[in-house]
Formats: sequence, C-alpha cells, structure tokens
Amino acid sequence: MATQKLYAGAKLRELRGRLGLTQRVFADKLGVSLPYLNQMENNHRPVSAAVVLALAQEFGLDVTELTVGEGERLVSDMREALADPVFAKTAPPLADLRLAASNAPALARAFLDLHRAYRQSHERLASLDEALGREDAGLRASPWEEVRDFFHYCDNYVDAIDRAAEHFITSTGIGKDPLITATEALRKRGIEVQFSDNGPLRAFNLQERRLDLSARAAAPTQRFQLLYQVALQTQNELLEATLDLARFTTPEARDIAKIGLANYFAGAALMPYRAFLEAAQKTRHDLERLSDIFGASIEQVAHRLSTLQRPGAKGIPFFFVRVDQAGTITKRHSATRLQFARFGGACPLWNVHRAFETPGRFLRQLAETPDGVRYFCLSRDVSKPGGAFLAPVRRYAIGLGCEVTHAASLVYADGLDLKGRFEPIGISCRICERKDCHQRSVPPLERRLRVDPDRRGLLPYDIAE
Repeated sequence: MATQKLYAGAKLRELRGRLGLTQRVFADKLGVSLPYLNQMENNHRPVSAAVVLALAQEFGLDVTELTVGEGERLVSDMREALADPVFAKTAPPLADLRLAASNAPALARAFLDLHRAYRQSHERLASLDEALGREDAGLRASPWEEVRDFFHYCDNYVDAIDRAAEHFITSTGIGKDPLITATEALRKRGIEVQFSDNGPLRAFNLQERRLDLSARAAAPTQRFQLLYQVALQTQNELLEATLDLARFTTPEARDIAKIGLANYFAGAALMPYRAFLEAAQKTRHDLERLSDIFGASIEQVAHRLSTLQRPGAKGIPFFFVRVDQAGTITKRHSATRLQFARFGGACPLWNVHRAFETPGRFLRQLAETPDGVRYFCLSRDVSKPGGAFLAPVRRYAIGLGCEVTHAASLVYADGLDLKGRFEPIGISCRICERKDCHQRSVPPLERRLRVDPDRRGLLPYDIAE
C-alpha cells in the first residue's frame, strides 16, 4: 500500500515565521535548496523524510505537529458552513476545501467568520427580533463563539499558562494539598479565605480583600475555585499578554477568554502536566483513580486528559464533550480528528446521550464516523448537587474518547473486541452523509430528496445520490 504523502506548507511557514528566519537561512538549516523549500511551503511538493528529520534535529519540532492541527478542523467547519442552502449550487468539492485549509488558512477562517455573521443576521431577521429597530442592534460576532474558537484552534492547550500553573504548584512541594497551597498564596497577598453556607460558589470582595467560598461545594470544586482566584491574583500579566496575542474583537470576548484562561490555570495547577501525564499512563487513564490521586472531579479529570498536547510530551489525543439533558453541547474540546457540530446538538446515536439512563456507570462504545475513522468512546453522567434539599441539581453527561488505535492504553477498553462492530455516528444530522440512519432528525442539506407519497420507509423521504 502506498505511503500517504505529507503536505505541511502552512506549518513550515508558521515555524519559519516563529523563528524569524528568511527562506534562504531556513533552507540551509534543513539542507535543501531555496526553490525546493519554496515548493514545500506552497504545498507543490511533499515534505520529505530527510526534512522531517532535520526539523526534529535542528529545531526540536514534534513531527506529529506536521500531521495534526487546524487543517482538519477548518475542513470540518467549512463543510458544515457550506451545507447551508445558500451554497447549494456553488459548494466546492472536498479537495478544494483541503487545499484552502492547507494553503490559505487565514482565508478559510475569514470565510467562516463571514458565514457566521451572515447566519446570525439571518436568524435575527427570521425571528423578528424586536432589537432590529434599535441603534445598538448592529451585527456582532458572538463573544462566546469567538472564545470557543480560540481554544478550539490551539488544541485546547495553552503552553505558557500550563507551564506557569505547573511551576506554581510544584514549587511549593510535591504532595501538598492544592487547597492549602492556594490559600497560603492568597494570604501572602493579603487576601483571607472564608467558607460560608450561604452565598454564591465564589465571591471576591476587593475592598475587604476577602474571598468567600461555598462550604457546601464539593472539595474538588473548592480547590478549583481557589486556584482560579490565584490565577487572577498572581498570573494577571501572563493572562493579559496571552489575551493581547489572541486579539479578540470585542471587550466581551476578551473578558470571557480571561475567565477561560484562569480556569485553564486552575485545572493545570490542580493536575500539573508531567505528574498528571505520568499518572494517566500508569493507571491506564482510569478516571476514578486519577480523581482520587489529584483530588479532582471526574469531569475535571476528563477535561484535563483532552489538554495533554505539550510539544515533546504529548499524551493520547482525546476529545472531551459535555451535554445537558436536552442534548445541547455545553463544553467541547478535541485533539482528535473528530469535530463537533458548531451549532445544535450531538449525534443521537452517540452513547453520551444514554449516560443519563445509567447514573454512576461508565458506558463504552466503538463508533465510526462517516469519514471512516474509528473511535473508542466513554461516557458517564455527572451531577452537580446544590448542597441543600431544595437547591437545584444540575445534570450533565460527559463524553471522552480517542481513535481506536489508542484504545489499548485505556483500562476501559479491556474485554472489548476492538475489531468488532462499530456503531455509525456523525457530527450532526444536517451535514451527515448517511442515507439509512433511523435516528435522522432533519434531511442532509447537501443532498437532494425524493418524496414518494405511495411509499414510506424509515424516513418520509429518500436521500438521492
């Protein structure tokens, strides 16, 4: 079987720009001619094995970065956008999308921004929003989506903040309770920590220099909230510098992103990278054992597993998702080729939806997406009690998974026939290519329909080729 050629022009240009090298100097260091480098950077020639070796030796590049990154995400996002009926007669072929994602990623992102703006405008008109007539009803990109895309396109790994969190927690001594470490760090800055049976989960009073935490919250939540406050108090310059580099378009997006980065610091401090990666490999990614070792919740552990993408020390590429009882995706991160729908819910055939039916149990699933990629999926319900009889309980389900080639490294795959039957799942119904899915909720936008009033199958229509 022929080996697949590696085209990574955008990655080469990005690396050269990061190093501040001219093409001639970069070519000399790689041991290739200037025209050859130019051809590779423009994807006219594949990256040779000798160049891959030189990248690793000269620049310490993790060569897996050449094959994974934003390309697959851009292609998936563009396919979903182009499934919009407005492109019914002009949608380009998949090969063109891959070329755009590889050769012109900035143009691809600009197209996605434009389509998002069009879609938001269309939805406002369709719903006859009363804000249409107001002066402040101008078209804006959603700050929440902008922040989500920031984490989405950096593989949910922010190196500087991850390393700062690891340094903070390990410099105080191995094995010390993060709750004590965080409390001491805040007291050094004149901030007292108090626990209260009433009030919100976390409240910081700047004037009184006091942090109030809910005494009813679970211990992992208390640790996380304390470390979040530590991030704001001790890492503000780093957070602001990261936000400056991200160049968010609205103050609201920047504010939301700062919360997200502080949350990232908290999770990385609670589960420091190298110690967590080592424990994950030793326990074969047993979420319950990792929860006990690091004093974290099952959800926090699953989320952290999806961030282990440090160059030179990568863990298994996982996807992580959280859904509510209505099937709406409330969190999503993916270091795999599996991309979640940007709008709407997840595929109903995915086992994450069944987790609500079996509280307290892990569900396993072998699944295959329409592109032929096979995954090992794990799901479980997570409840967040309010701490009192009349307090509301928030219920979610989380999903964690990886490509099946990594499944043997997970304790949850023991006893499964990894070459057995794989259930067909998709991203979302409106872009799913499967014609015979019994759970399809809406027709695929990329296909024409045939409707026969004298015949009824699983669906009230047939999907044409």
